[in-house]
Amino acid sequence: MSHSREHATLSPVFAGLRLGLHVLLLGLLILPVVTSYLSGSGHFLPVLIIAVGFLAVYVGGAAFGHFRGIPTPATRTSQSIAWVAALTLLWSVLVWLSPEGAYLVFPLFFLYLHVLPSPGGLIAVIVTTGIAVLALGLHLGFSFGGVIGPIVGAVVATFIGYGYRRLTREMHEREALVQELLATREQLAATEREQGAFEERARLARDIHDTVAQGLSSIQMLLHAAERTTPEPGLGHLRLARETAAESLADTRQIIRALTPETLSNGLADALRRLAADQSRRTGILAAVDIDPEVESRELSMDASTALLRIAQGAMSNVAKHSGADHASITLTTTDDGGVRLTITDDGCGFDPQIMQARNPSRDSFGIRAIEERVVQLGGALEIESAPGRGTVLSATLSREAV
Repeated sequence: MSHSREHATLSPVFAGLRLGLHVLLLGLLILPVVTSYLSGSGHFLPVLIIAVGFLAVYVGGAAFGHFRGIPTPATRTSQSIAWVAALTLLWSVLVWLSPEGAYLVFPLFFLYLHVLPSPGGLIAVIVTTGIAVLALGLHLGFSFGGVIGPIVGAVVATFIGYGYRRLTREMHEREALVQELLATREQLAATEREQGAFEERARLARDIHDTVAQGLSSIQMLLHAAERTTPEPGLGHLRLARETAAESLADTRQIIRALTPETLSNGLADALRRLAADQSRRTGILAAVDIDPEVESRELSMDASTALLRIAQGAMSNVAKHSGADHASITLTTTDDGGVRLTITDDGCGFDPQIMQARNPSRDSFGIRAIEERVVQLGGALEIESAPGRGTVLSATLSREAV
């Protein structure tokens, strides 16, 4: 906000300086025309033609943009230099016809310093100062005032011109800094929104766990107890109700796991190691973890880290439920193009993916389909290599853009 106020304060200053220069140039351009007319020297018509031509070139160049806004290296084009050269030529002819035209050099000083590159602008000021001194000396005779006046004007104009340029350069730098700060603020806001979304998901998971999941667990226990005292005619219905409650509880817990990922505050590698340790403790499967140091040192995006962790959880769950494996491994490596590959390997019974899908596509392959959907959402690729009796290798690859 302070940048907006500063810009609003400085813009009228620059506009006022340019307007003042335009007015000064117009007034000094009228002076030789009026003096030529009043003196009756016979140069009135040529002076008028040159003055009109000078004004037309000046207005045309200013309207085209050579002297509009704040000067930058990109605006100092060959067209701008040609424009300044044409004005200098017309001014030289005007000075040759009328000595009063020499005073027009003062606004030209500012023009040179504004439009021309730094060495060129200073050289142009020095050259035109010499022309003005020479023109005044030839017309009016050389005098101390005729020499010192243009020189003092050139020095003052140079200081003012370079001060103006320095001020505008600093303003450009501040504008760039403010734009960078605004971009950083937007990025921070996006991060905060993402963090807020994760916190909301965690809250929903806690609420579901404390209400729905606990209720289903209690219903399952009550139904199981009722089976022991219920006569045979109604026992089937109770058993079906208990199984339905058990399935609903399993689905609810899966939703809770989806809403609350393992904490990633210490990175994906740490979360995978904790996942392997937990699986080894609960299932007895010896799970090893191999993390490429290059991946561990990288800062993956939250979406990629969460997706890879979910894939590992789903794959390890399948290993525990279906494979009968004694050993499993979780490997995280980089790919040749800078992406990341997660590989889950087990030495279990294996399976034929095509036969399993054909037998019961709605249930048996749900875990695999869920993993595939996560990979596809990030534009990755999923590969599964398995055969009966030969274990399973599941690889999920994410590109560099996705991570």
